[in-house]
Formats: sequence, C-alpha cells, structure tokens
Amino acid sequence: MSPPDAPRWLVCIAAPKEAEAVLRRRSPGGAPSIWEPLDLPDAEIVLTGVGKASAAAAAARFYDPTRHAGVLSIGIAGALPGSGLEPGDSVLALPSLFSDEGSVTPRGFLSLDAMGFGADAPPSLPDNRSRDALSPLVERVEPVATVSVCSGTDVWASDTARRTGAAAEAMEGAAVALAVRRVNPDARFAELRVISNTTGDRRRQVWDLGRAFDRLGDLFPDALAALIAR
Repeated sequence: MSPPDAPRWLVCIAAPKEAEAVLRRRSPGGAPSIWEPLDLPDAEIVLTGVGKASAAAAAARFYDPTRHAGVLSIGIAGALPGSGLEPGDSVLALPSLFSDEGSVTPRGFLSLDAMGFGADAPPSLPDNRSRDALSPLVERVEPVATVSVCSGTDVWASDTARRTGAAAEAMEGAAVALAVRRVNPDARFAELRVISNTTGDRRRQVWDLGRAFDRLGDLFPDALAALIAR
C-alpha cells in the first residue's frame, strides 16, 4: 500500500460487471456509479462507461498528473483469430491501438490518413516501468485493438487481426491512453485485459465470463501492487 501522501493510480473500468470483478477483493460493496470516483488508499477507481468516447472523456476529466502516478485501463477482451488465447488468459497490451478509425470500402479498409483526413492516432505503448511491472503477471504481452464494432463475423474478425496484428480486441484502451497522454505526454499508462470470449461468427463464439471475471479479481491487486512498487 502507498504512503498516505503518495500519488495514487487512476484505474479506468468500462462496465459495472467488470468493476465488480476488479474490486472483489478490495471493495466488496460493488461497482461505483458512472463518473463517480471510488477512492481507495492506493487507487482512484472510475467507471467510465463502455466505448471509446465514454472512456476517453472520463480519462480526460479525472486524470490529474499532480495527483495520479499513472493510469491503468483494465477489463475483458475478445480473442482474435490465430491468437491462441483462451477465456481466462490475461494480456498486457503492447501496444494499445485503434483499429477502425476510417472507412470500409469495396477494396478494403481505409484509415483516416489514407482518406486524407489527417494522421492516424499512433499506437500507445505502456511506459517501460509499467511494462516491466506487469509482464510477469500475465500470460501474454500482445497488441490489443480498440474497436467501435466488435468482431461478430469471421470476415471482420480475421480482417481486424490481419490489419492490426492484434491478438485481442476491446473497446477502450487506446482511447484512454490517447486522452491521458494529451494531458501529459509522459504519463505512465498500461492496459490489462482478460479474455472472456472468442470472436468471429457470433453464433459460434465461446464465452466464459465467470472465468474472466474471476481472473480479473485475482489479477488487479497484484497488478496495482506491482505498479506502485515501480
């Protein structure tokens, strides 16, 4: 646990069930209300809402470089084709990257840059200290795509994996990182995910939310302690 006056970590969690799982061993009272931070001795927990816009807005609203040692985005994710990931596996995002900012065309996906609308947002890497702290705690260190549309068809899942090189997809990490590093380019940041499901044809997807939530609950205290120790 941090000294009383030490900067705390801001922890961004999208959905109530994810927050309940993350806080199982730290705050048995359940998830905080959306955008109403829950203060712990060594962390400030914010329920951001699901998706890029909600997550980025919450990160920009609550991250304060004078009060926070860094920002952790944590939650569940879907395994992309070819990743070999299974429900319950944990992943440190390296990097967190946007996957679908652009346009689908008959000839394939065009990024914002390719469309002439400006440079694409760069992938967001965890800072070196956070990477070194968290890598030993997870099964894999892999790219994680931040999506607006989840991969519910085989074609879309395969295309997302091919275009991004990502092993998993979620809906917030790169957006949180972008907002935080607009506030402070040197901010410590990491995204942790636990696989809850496969992607591809939704009728054939394999889900195990219980296993994923149990892993989140076990992972978070160790992850926070490791980040603080660095």
